[in-house]
Amino acid sequence: MRHIINNIVTLFCSYHVGFDEMERETVRTKLTTVRAGLILQNFEDILRKNQFYLEDKSKLKNALSGLEQCLLLLPFNKKEVGSCEQNDAGQGMLHAFDPDVPAESAGFSLIIPKLKDLAPVLVNCFQDFIPAVQTGAHLDVQSFDCMVSILHSINHAVRFFVYMIDEGTSESRPSHGELDVAMLGGTISLTLMKKLLVLFPLNMRNQLSEKDDVTYFVLDSVMTEIFLHLSKWICPPGVMLEKFLEFLENALLGKICSDRRSGKAIQEKHIISLLPFVPKLVSQVANDWKSGLLQAFTKAFKDCNPVSSLKLACLSTMEEMVVPRQGMLYLDPRDPEILNFQIAWIRELPMLLILLGDKNTSHSQVVLHLLLRLGQCAFMNYSFALEYDNMQFSLQEFFCIYQDDGNIIYGPFVRLPRESQELSLCCLRYISNLDLHMLRSIAYCCLCPELEQYVIIRVIEILHSAYKSGHIQIADHISFFITLLSRFRVLPENVNAVMERDVNISNRGTFKSITGIVCSCLLQMGDSSLVFKILEKMVLDQMLQNLPLDNVCAMLRMLIALDSEETIISEQAFVSLVKILPRYLIDIVHCIAEDDGKASGSLSSSACCYYLVPCFFLFVKSHRLLGLVSKMLGSWINESLSILPCDHTHYETDISSRVEAIVSVLLLLHKDDKIWQIMSSFKAEIDCILQSIVSIQVFEFPPLT
Repeated sequence: MRHIINNIVTLFCSYHVGFDEMERETVRTKLTTVRAGLILQNFEDILRKNQFYLEDKSKLKNALSGLEQCLLLLPFNKKEVGSCEQNDAGQGMLHAFDPDVPAESAGFSLIIPKLKDLAPVLVNCFQDFIPAVQTGAHLDVQSFDCMVSILHSINHAVRFFVYMIDEGTSESRPSHGELDVAMLGGTISLTLMKKLLVLFPLNMRNQLSEKDDVTYFVLDSVMTEIFLHLSKWICPPGVMLEKFLEFLENALLGKICSDRRSGKAIQEKHIISLLPFVPKLVSQVANDWKSGLLQAFTKAFKDCNPVSSLKLACLSTMEEMVVPRQGMLYLDPRDPEILNFQIAWIRELPMLLILLGDKNTSHSQVVLHLLLRLGQCAFMNYSFALEYDNMQFSLQEFFCIYQDDGNIIYGPFVRLPRESQELSLCCLRYISNLDLHMLRSIAYCCLCPELEQYVIIRVIEILHSAYKSGHIQIADHISFFITLLSRFRVLPENVNAVMERDVNISNRGTFKSITGIVCSCLLQMGDSSLVFKILEKMVLDQMLQNLPLDNVCAMLRMLIALDSEETIISEQAFVSLVKILPRYLIDIVHCIAEDDGKASGSLSSSACCYYLVPCFFLFVKSHRLLGLVSKMLGSWINESLSILPCDHTHYETDISSRVEAIVSVLLLLHKDDKIWQIMSSFKAEIDCILQSIVSIQVFEFPPLT
């Protein structure tokens, strides 16, 4: 057995780099608790002879590297173990122990005393390097590597003890002769406090070379992490605490390492490991230190690269300090100083989201998740709620900017993955008063040809939900719908099959679906007559802008969607509709004429009915409107006659076309029995049109076809 263990130790020591996850999992399946204890014993024996290895530091470095990898297999926190336990039965082993080890077995009880004995040996080994540090001599690479491995091994052991105490498993409770982990952890803590942590900081000289600057920062960072782990369950001396707090604050402020890229990268890597301690420290330390740490954290968050790992770590730490969750510590915003910092962090998020753009989707998703959680808890604090509402002004650029010259600049939202788009829209639910400018920005964003139909529909659904919750004014909500339907660009349907992959394929079906959903929302907005009064003028004003056929149809459908016995078209609306409907009807027949001349038509008979239905609906509701529209059509022919010059040859085509279109409109109306029956009551208007046509023929224009 002994030679087998020695072979395993040799295997560990042969690694110069860390195991990957697959190698770790393989080791976990092969090592039993007994073997793990024997391995630790072998490492202890090796390190007790470190004086021999100091003469050949490469051997010591290999041994320490092996120990570090071995200790890395121990469970460190609840999250890591929990993730393992959720695996399938065949793969759900607990780190270095076989899955068939009974739960009531000794378990970690054989490892715990070995770690307790190993800790002072590691400290003694570390102290052997201190004379060189105190004399100010330059640390060679192998010495530095050995010191870092020692500190990492101690850190892994400490984290394991903290985990065991926090977990409170049956293996850690003193029963039937088992060891008291808390007591052993306390013993280790005292050893580390008296012999290791008192050495902090390792080098207090003010002038160091850039290389030494980074070297000592790394060592001090790992020592700080060890100290902060220990401080979770013991109370350190005040003087010692202040030393580590000062180091942490300076590290966050970037005062320790040089600004060169290599030094900054190493600094950020170690700051990431220290950030998880910030929330608890801020909640426990004196006000002076609290303020300093919050300022330092804020600076680190603002200054780091938007796409760095440090930025993600800062966001995670920020969430702990802002978002209240069960079992999690967060900073109480009732403290004015804390609230000011929290608001400063929140204000950075929209700008960060815009800065990330659409190329850093994983980082954007983290920011959006945080924004969503902030929104979900914003109601708990008035200042938070107000700040969350004000955030919409910064977020407009994220969706879309509509410039004064009519140009539209689409924001990152349109090109983010669907999951991120969904998160963005869900954030809107928690803005208690969505501003008209924000709604307009979202509406113009929906006009982007690249945006999927699903996303546009989700926008409508979420905004309508916000309206029903009282977060959008009725006039603003209607304005959003009108902007969307009046500005949406419908592309032609007659697109060649080879162009189907192009963005400019027909979206008429999409627009019809959107129109239907909008009309359905209008019916859910309350009193139809009240909604109609608000809607009527806004819709008619848009239609008078000579909109394309599909957009006018959508506007008309919004009007008729609210039809009821109580809804009465105003006199002003009559005047506008009399101007709009004749042009609209002629646009329809022009589409039919184009359809007749194409092999693959742009407008089917069902589509023709789709356009005509709103007109027919209005004509049936108001016979007078039909009469006025007929009269307007006749007046257009008379206007053509009145402006004919003596040499009118070049006018022939225009007038002929106009007359032909008007006749086609009458024929379309004639095809519907109900409409034609109504038109029969306007015999004078029809006769006037026919007389005008006869008058045109007198001028010997080419015969109508």
